Amino acid sequence: MVPSIADVPTTEVVVPIKANPDDNTSKPKVRRVIEEEGGLEKTTASYPNYLPTWDHGEKYSVLEPFNHVEHGKDADPSLKDLLEEGSSIQRLTPTIGSEVTGVQLSKLTSAGKDQLALLVAQRKVVAFRDQDFADLSIQEALDFGGYFGRHHIHPTSGSPEGYPEIHLVHRNNNAWELDEYLAGKNSCVSWHSDVTYEQQPPGTTFLYLLDGPEVGGDTVFVNQVVAYNRLSPAIKERLHGLKAVHSGVEQAEFSLNRGGVVRREPVKNEHPLVRTHPVTGEKALFVNGGFTRSIVGLKKEESNALLDFLLAHVGRGIDYQARIRWAPKTVVVWDNRVTAHSAIVDWTTGERRHLARITPQAERPYETPYLAEAA
Repeated sequence: MVPSIADVPTTEVVVPIKANPDDNTSKPKVRRVIEEEGGLEKTTASYPNYLPTWDHGEKYSVLEPFNHVEHGKDADPSLKDLLEEGSSIQRLTPTIGSEVTGVQLSKLTSAGKDQLALLVAQRKVVAFRDQDFADLSIQEALDFGGYFGRHHIHPTSGSPEGYPEIHLVHRNNNAWELDEYLAGKNSCVSWHSDVTYEQQPPGTTFLYLLDGPEVGGDTVFVNQVVAYNRLSPAIKERLHGLKAVHSGVEQAEFSLNRGGVVRREPVKNEHPLVRTHPVTGEKALFVNGGFTRSIVGLKKEESNALLDFLLAHVGRGIDYQARIRWAPKTVVVWDNRVTAHSAIVDWTTGERRHLARITPQAERPYETPYLAEAA
């Protein structure tokens, strides 16, 4: 684990600065999907309390550094408090991904949660079936996720009203949206790691299904550790010591251009191209097409050429990718530090795809020295 950079509790949540509710002239606009769908009587959402809201008066100050406690670091490797008698775990591929049945995440003890963090660090993404997460109160779900780090509040996404810590993925009646989305693209592939523009990006991350199409709408994950390991020793050595700029500016501009919200001023941060995982000690590529913009110290052409190579290398690595099929009551847990992912926007039936993400932040990315003899 990297040294503490600030002594701030992991449960700290920044208090929003809202407009004066008594001032009707400055009352902020609030968009509620539940209202657009005709209220509780008419919406077809299975979990209407999770339908997204965008409050234009919800503003947050800049995120401050905090001391992240990595619970997987000292977890019992036997996983005896996580994988109890009657549970089963199956690998999805040799290099990434597992599926677990017979475990109820919401019932885990602290030791079980520690072992969950360890398992996810090892397997990179784990799907848990038959979970009660969506049926808990939103606050109960947040309390569970808060064990793994300080909750991240997304600057632009929709959230359940009153719970800005929940990031929502929501698409309904999507046939025309799909046509619009793919109009300028050859496919829906959009590899990214979540909000890597933050000084302390997320670590152990949770996404759970509320509604989904019968077929389609899967999510594919890629193992950035294997992607790094496949590089030649000469390229690995060259990447070490380099940093890249990760930017949230474009995401904020995209939201504003569509009449959306920006809850916090967008930021840019520099992170190493190769980061070290605090639990496994593994080195992983830390670049993604969503937010990595340039490599510090290189000319534009050089930076673009190197980033293009790395992103293509990650994207075509079918032998270190895993496709997760969503099913009712599924919770997918991944380590955002060493993976990238892409939704697969492939269903045209108009069915609702509605998921909720809990996004605990982790340590500031760091790298350990390159050792040629270990290459």
